[in-house]
Amino acid sequence: MIITSLLDTDLYKFTMMQVVLHQFPGAEVEYRFKCRNAGSPGIQDLAPYVNEIREEIRGLCSLRFQDAELAYLKAMRFIKSDFVDFLGIFRLNEKYVTVTAQPSGEIEVSIKGPWLHTILFEIPVLAIINEVYFRNTQKKPDLAEGRKRLDTKILELQADGLHELKIADYGTRRRFGKDWHEEVLRTLSSRLGTGPTGQFAGTSNVLFAMKLGILPLGTMAHEYLQACQGLGPRLRDSQVFGFESWAKEYRGDLGIALSDVYGMSAFLRDFDMYFCKLFDGARHDSGDPFQWGERMLAHYVKNRVDPKTKTLIFSDGLTVPRTIELYQQFRGRCQLAFGIGTNLTNDLGYDPLQIVIKMIRCNGQPVAKLSDTPSKNMCDDEKYLAYLRQVFEIA
Repeated sequence: MIITSLLDTDLYKFTMMQVVLHQFPGAEVEYRFKCRNAGSPGIQDLAPYVNEIREEIRGLCSLRFQDAELAYLKAMRFIKSDFVDFLGIFRLNEKYVTVTAQPSGEIEVSIKGPWLHTILFEIPVLAIINEVYFRNTQKKPDLAEGRKRLDTKILELQADGLHELKIADYGTRRRFGKDWHEEVLRTLSSRLGTGPTGQFAGTSNVLFAMKLGILPLGTMAHEYLQACQGLGPRLRDSQVFGFESWAKEYRGDLGIALSDVYGMSAFLRDFDMYFCKLFDGARHDSGDPFQWGERMLAHYVKNRVDPKTKTLIFSDGLTVPRTIELYQQFRGRCQLAFGIGTNLTNDLGYDPLQIVIKMIRCNGQPVAKLSDTPSKNMCDDEKYLAYLRQVFEIA
């Protein structure tokens, strides 16, 4: 079994799930899978592995949270006891997920049901698809090449003048495999060091954070702000509603706002002085990161906030060289954090799968993300996309 613990997922799944339990327990949602590089050279069809994927999902749905896992979550200051009590009786239900092979050779994965009972499917299902794919297509993986590449990254990060540059692992969903993921984390922890003086800040993966004694990291994902399109009082106010609902839940904790659900310009219009002061910073996940960072710093100055008191998190397709470039441009001007995903956990010389599972409906109506990287948009209702662009004044 690939997934052997329900903690083998990203922290922001739990932080969002707690908001769902407390504020939107009746929300109904639908998610859809997409392989962005299907049909590309070097990428094989996923359809032959459908039965294997289904079997792994069946195993996932047999899992329960263990007492030690619940105790670990409960020890986090922002996790409330009633949420932990709920997790104590929680299990994923296979009836909410369907996996089918398509004539094209691709697969279709649909997750549909109560948000509270489906939110934990995304990350482990993506990790399952990745690992099933690679254990079939790379039966003897070149781990030596992976270790060589990881060593190169570590040496680049240890160069003179970069001792204050910290990176984090955001690579659960697209990892080559669970065992390799753990090896990467153990290597980073030992070679870069953790804690205040180390360069390895932590991981988004809660299981490995607990197992290896490193910091779990994460706040919110796109699905949270997308769902607010179907939950808020008015579509134009959905981003503001999402931020206010988040602040109501966490009262200053987990204060990193996601900036690219409607594009940067729409984000800045809504992220006024109140939110600039209320939130600790913002996360970049699409569009040019250098331009984004400069716009964020200028926005803070315009709103009479010292950028040095705020954190910019970069997490879009980062490599170590790109991370170093960003660090050198913004160091000393604000606080910085970098989350590296696929390039850390799936860099053994094989083409990684660019796979996602995105929310496409909430409470029966379409929801969408209007990214600064158009290829990241995912919605099956063109009329709704046009309406969303009009409402948020997006060209």
